[in-house]
Amino acid sequence: TLPGSVSDAKYLVFHNGGVTEFKVNQQIGGGTWVYLGTFTFDKGRNDYGMVVLSNESKEKGVVCADAVRFGGGMGNIARSGQASGLPRYLEGARYSAQWAGMPYSVYGGYEGNNDMNDDINARSRTVNYLAGKSVFNPTEEGLGIPFEMSMALHSDAGFSKEDEIIGTLGIYTTNFNNGRLNAGTDRHASRDLSDILLTQLQHDIRSTFNVDWTRRSLWNRNYSETRLPAVPSTIVELLSHQNFADMRLGHDPNFKFIVGRALYKAILQYICSQHGKEYAVQPLPVSHFAIRFGKKENTLELSWQGKEDPLEPTAKPREYIVYTRIGRGGFDNGVRVSSPSHTVKIEPGIVYSFKVTAVNRGGESFPSEILAAYKAKREKGQILIINGFDRISGPAVIDTPDAAGFDLSQDPGVPYLYDISLCGAQQNFSREEAGKRLGESGEEYEGMKIIGNTFDYPFVHGKAIQAAGNYSFVSCSDEAVEKGILSLEDYPIVDYILGLEKEDNSSNPARNTYYKTFSSPMQRILTSYCRSGGHLLVSGAYVGSDMDSSQGNKEFIQNILKYRHGNSLKTDGDKIAVRGLGHTFTLPRLPNEQDYPVTSPDCILPMSPAFPVMTYAADNASAAVAYQGSDYRTFIMGFPFESIKEETSRNAIMASILHFLTTNQVE
Repeated sequence: TLPGSVSDAKYLVFHNGGVTEFKVNQQIGGGTWVYLGTFTFDKGRNDYGMVVLSNESKEKGVVCADAVRFGGGMGNIARSGQASGLPRYLEGARYSAQWAGMPYSVYGGYEGNNDMNDDINARSRTVNYLAGKSVFNPTEEGLGIPFEMSMALHSDAGFSKEDEIIGTLGIYTTNFNNGRLNAGTDRHASRDLSDILLTQLQHDIRSTFNVDWTRRSLWNRNYSETRLPAVPSTIVELLSHQNFADMRLGHDPNFKFIVGRALYKAILQYICSQHGKEYAVQPLPVSHFAIRFGKKENTLELSWQGKEDPLEPTAKPREYIVYTRIGRGGFDNGVRVSSPSHTVKIEPGIVYSFKVTAVNRGGESFPSEILAAYKAKREKGQILIINGFDRISGPAVIDTPDAAGFDLSQDPGVPYLYDISLCGAQQNFSREEAGKRLGESGEEYEGMKIIGNTFDYPFVHGKAIQAAGNYSFVSCSDEAVEKGILSLEDYPIVDYILGLEKEDNSSNPARNTYYKTFSSPMQRILTSYCRSGGHLLVSGAYVGSDMDSSQGNKEFIQNILKYRHGNSLKTDGDKIAVRGLGHTFTLPRLPNEQDYPVTSPDCILPMSPAFPVMTYAADNASAAVAYQGSDYRTFIMGFPFESIKEETSRNAIMASILHFLTTNQVE
């Protein structure tokens, strides 16, 4: 920031999805990193991945730049002679503040003798320095960024041997600086902020999860993170990390979403109340997403449904943004549309991917799943890919009179996109050690960005279909199929993706999130499709075990799909080897940073006259089953197709499967 800096400096980010423009106010925030966005770039140096700062402005003045940073990098601040060895985003606030260019007084109050205390204080002092000389902190030096409030999100200690919820505590401080904040505001504004947050959290958690979530109390206490900030501030002690009942919810990504949205809504209410403004909450993600081939040549018709929020009447979607990715590139800046449908012109021979968000004046929703489509230049058939892998989940639960905890060796859960919160597998499960050693874990996952459900698997399947040659494909959500938005009978081949889909109430304590592999409507639709002469590929880790729950479910997979559940594969090592169709390939078994883990896939057995076509190398158990009937064919895999590690193997396996589904041979 210089005396003549402009408030509308124009930045252009050239990335794999195109060019994205930003306007940055250079009159504030000088000397620290200013986040622009997250984009996809090709590896290495090239002429089209760059950030450009233009001197175009509506104002007379100067623009300046000191540095551009791509990515977060690894921690490089050495303490006691060494760096942390962790990605920078997993380091503490004290190191973050130093890397962000804060003065030594912000992060070094203990003069290098107590990094833990400096870490705690650096959070508040960073807020104060960033907001210094703004209207909210006019008396301190700083960068002039108008930060209006501060919230610290903590977990707390404490446990209940009766498995009762500990719940949420709010903390604020009024007895400091004569009861005033730096702008002259009464410090009871912090109490108002804390109260709104706790009220919204309890309401949304109780409404969504049907649990008696506890609002513990509001504490007016002398804590650094509520005493030091120059602006209204609070600590939200969300839940107890020592308490099994709290952590059953705390590990569930659905719970994390509801909590995150509740905190966001409460902050929005507080800020708007301070300014006497009406607020609107960002919409929920869209559903029932589907792609069809258009009536006009080389077009795609996209459709979806906006979603009402029963907890928030202002969160109505008003418009939508359709984002496009071409091939393996990045997503573009999107096209805004007013209705829940959109027609796209495409070029044959290229795989296109799409995601949709809902928008209103409050903001933009989380994105939909990603669907893909492809028009072959010399088409010999069309395939419908159904994405049935919606599941996000906490790890497998152990809950007996003597033991409690989470068994990552049975099922590490399915994070939303990724998870950075796991240190390692739980090692102590003894309920007698509650509040002491219960919940102790290893450290093998510290610093790891564990991949979960990326919601981008129609693209992986689609690329393998493209490699097989001359097949076109579109894709859709399983909800769109169940609601009859598409008819399977329009497609000679259907590829049903089930990934790690399964019904599991213990790991999803909301009990209102339905992740059944084959729902009752889907069973009826697939039965009709097969009996009308369809050809069906199904792949997923729990296609057998998830259907053991009732006689009706067993009859569907045995009589229609022609397989039955054998058992779940138990093996060691970080990979699972599979043999079949002339290939040996591997699946990832342990949490990692590239692909979601397939910890315990199903062994599935053929129902005569079906026959086994793949086996697990560990015990030679059947891993896939094929059925060639007089009127329809099925190919069922007891593991996810997209989890095949090697792309060459995926391509070869898909080509063999399509050959079987369309001819009289298995190769």
